[in-house]
Amino acid sequence: MARTVRLPSPPDLLDAAGSDGLLWSDENGGLVGHGVAARLRLPGGLADGSAVRAVRDALASIDVDDEVGLPGCGAVAMGALPFDSFAAGELVVPRRVVGRAGDTGWVTTIEPAHAGAGVWAAAARDARSPHAGSPPAASTNGGHRRPAAPEPPDHFTLTSSMPHVEWKAVVAGAVDVLRAGSLRKVVLARRVDISANRPFVLPDVLSRLAALYPSCMIFSINGFVGASPELLIRRTGSHVETHPLAGTVARSGDAHADQALVAGLMESPKARHEHQVVVDFLRDALAPVCSKLEIPARPSVLGLRNVSHLATHITGRLIDREPPTALELVAAVHPTPAVGGTPTAAAVRYLRDVEGFDRGRYAGPVGWVDARGDGAWAIGIRSAEITGARARIYAGNGVVAGSDPAEELAETQLKLQALLAALVRP
Repeated sequence: MARTVRLPSPPDLLDAAGSDGLLWSDENGGLVGHGVAARLRLPGGLADGSAVRAVRDALASIDVDDEVGLPGCGAVAMGALPFDSFAAGELVVPRRVVGRAGDTGWVTTIEPAHAGAGVWAAAARDARSPHAGSPPAASTNGGHRRPAAPEPPDHFTLTSSMPHVEWKAVVAGAVDVLRAGSLRKVVLARRVDISANRPFVLPDVLSRLAALYPSCMIFSINGFVGASPELLIRRTGSHVETHPLAGTVARSGDAHADQALVAGLMESPKARHEHQVVVDFLRDALAPVCSKLEIPARPSVLGLRNVSHLATHITGRLIDREPPTALELVAAVHPTPAVGGTPTAAAVRYLRDVEGFDRGRYAGPVGWVDARGDGAWAIGIRSAEITGARARIYAGNGVVAGSDPAEELAETQLKLQALLAALVRP
């Protein structure tokens, strides 16, 4: 049984997440999960349609008592899935979820069907506190206090997965392949490994990401953290939207200079081509499940702290008969050419051969889906895998026939700054 109760005020999601919560948040709200009521495995990854559909059935099988009724209420599954659509993944149905949408906050608690009345009554009372269930630290005077904050690291060693010269050679080789015509676009990524003298303090990292990138989607799923600017899929009832990004330029901090840079980006044949490939792919993937699809004729520009991207906000209305869930929509569109390339299968095979590392969850979908089928998923870019005093950060960019290796290297360095600014604090 999943019981959702309204909170008297909207919760602070970062505070609710602490150091071990599952977090997904954006400007309007989000969810924080604690504990495990169920694990929903995808043995064949997102490519396994039966396993993806089984997630809907598993969530629907949980009885619900919901006094709020918003997307994200009731039973939800949260997770970060691998970039490789065929790699095994897992979603977690948290035992307890704190949620916020605008000014509305709620808590959902899941208890086993066999729980006694007394156990359930206590759980329902506790659910009205966003911090319930977190054990307080004992103090010497018999009361309770918060544990002392751990000391963050202050010494770091950075190592690239591939020397710059070699990576530029990989880009040059990709350009040759693209000019030969077997691929239209391929997205090449770099990885930088960070070793620190003390474990990273996850709440500090998340707070910095939220402060530095307030318009991004902040996530933390079992050590995979990031601030993604790219919405892969959001489904709310029959409404679906996606916000692909492709084509990047640096921001200088000077308003006049940035205006010129953005104008150049909008008129760049290379950037416009790179972006249009992604838009065309999403149009073709979503059209079969939408009765209506709206795509602007020209991209807009999304400005972040240190870069600007070409962006297109695509919206649609899902078909009335058995509309796909948010997770099923993710399976239909991932990986987009914004993170893989096109043609998709050939591009993904190519980057596996030349990147020199397994992407894991980098550039995979990260988000949530509820029992109604609503949900929100970001692309797991501007991200890091954190384990104790070690972190791996990633950045990639689209390569097309007109790409210059030195410019592509510089673009990855700009993107890597997003996580470096949150992790490396000398």
